[in-house]
Amino acid sequence: MKFILGKKVGMTQRFLDDGTVVPVSIVEAGPCVVTQVRTKERDGYHAVQIGFGKKRRLSKALRGHLRDRGDLRWLREFRLQEADASCHVGGVIRCTTFQDGDIVHVRGIAKGKGFQGVVKRHGFHGSPASHGHKDQLRMPGSIGAGGVQRAPKGKRMGGRMGGQQVTVKNLRIVHIDADQNQIWVHGAIPGARNTLLLLSAPGAVVFDVPADTLSDAVVTSPSTEHVETAEKENATPEESQSEEQQEKTGEQKNEKITEESVDKEKE
Repeated sequence: MKFILGKKVGMTQRFLDDGTVVPVSIVEAGPCVVTQVRTKERDGYHAVQIGFGKKRRLSKALRGHLRDRGDLRWLREFRLQEADASCHVGGVIRCTTFQDGDIVHVRGIAKGKGFQGVVKRHGFHGSPASHGHKDQLRMPGSIGAGGVQRAPKGKRMGGRMGGQQVTVKNLRIVHIDADQNQIWVHGAIPGARNTLLLLSAPGAVVFDVPADTLSDAVVTSPSTEHVETAEKENATPEESQSEEQQEKTGEQKNEKITEESVDKEKE
């Protein structure tokens, strides 16, 4: 399964190749950074935690968890069926992991509509507008038998509407803009503008590895052998001698000095 985090930008329309016009929702998806990898041996299940967005201030606990991977605003976890060898902390997921024509599931928090009646919340048609139904047009009507003396559990009545997690399935990707990190999805998706969205689709996710996140790779130029040879070529004759040769020449100089001093004393 491939997945990514994004936020809703808005809606527009797009002309397809056959000339038809379709409504599309624009999602700013990624880049997302892998902040944690869960394994079945350590955590009991396989999952990947990714972060998206930017936050002004982070708590100390969250800063310690992210470890200088950016001031990420949202952290979400996606379950995996099995371990993925290419998944590691510091990897980046971009919108290019999806392709045109992919069928995705979009999950987000729907718009909150406050306290609503049964007509808007549940689609009741209301009472007839004929004689004898004054002030009853949008009323719920009877809510149950009188002998029970209580409303049955789960009865459809007025209440708070929206503000809940909604998943819209089987939406087709119409266009992917890699330069703007945008995914254009055919149809409407839940939430208002700037709402966090979770996109998932069947397939393998692609993890990009930035150069600054690689801990094992060390960039060196040129190699140490070339540096040593270059230093030897540019060195003076005395510097180019090895340590053993320098010691021998030093001993010979000391012997010459001692011999000269003995000859002077004899004279």
